[in-house]
Amino acid sequence: MLTDTDVETAARNGAVRPKEVYESKGCRAQCGNCVPGVVCILRQLARQGRMVMPEVAVHPDMQAI
Repeated sequence: MLTDTDVETAARNGAVRPKEVYESKGCRAQCGNCVPGVVCILRQLARQGRMVMPEVAVHPDMQAI
């Protein structure tokens, strides 16, 4: 069973997808009913800036706006 704290800890350690959250706890989603809740928490953490966001590679021809 995953708790909110488990999701937050996984996000602080770099998890950005539900699969990565489950992997951080050594488990996997069985029926999938908890996945929407995990996604919701990850989105909240991202909005609050409490999540490590992965680096995004930018093609050299693209410029920041």
